[in-house]
Amino acid sequence: MAPKQRMRIANEKASKNVTLRGNVPKSSKPQEEAYPVGPWLLALFIFVVCGSAVFQIIQSIRLA
Repeated sequence: MAPKQRMRIANEKASKNVTLRGNVPKSSKPQEEAYPVGPWLLALFIFVVCGSAVFQIIQSIRLA
């Protein structure tokens, strides 16, 4: 592909942005909604928190 064809294709992609003036998206690529924490890490965190809470309840029952 010659450089002129690449420039023409890029200009055609960006030509619709000329009339938007300020409402242009930051990227022309589709954005994926990604969670900052993976499901396994979230499950591990919940397991640790709930498990420690259960052990704390058992310990407080034993000492009472």
